[in-house]
Amino acid sequence: MRTVTAQQGDTVDLICHRHLRQTQGVTETVLKLNPGLADMGPIIPMGTSVVLPEETPQPTTNTINLWD
Repeated sequence: MRTVTAQQGDTVDLICHRHLRQTQGVTETVLKLNPGLADMGPIIPMGTSVVLPEETPQPTTNTINLWD
């Protein structure tokens, strides 16, 4: 896990997108790793430390090939 510092106007989604390049499936993990973070409201106070997961979960997609 790594820790980043919130900048002015940051949201959890914005931090996930900036540092992990995705938000799907990651935002929930970040909220679990940081108890009380959701209680701060949608805009995280500047200077707040936020723990991020090392590896981002890869979304799984079920596909159907119509031509097989």
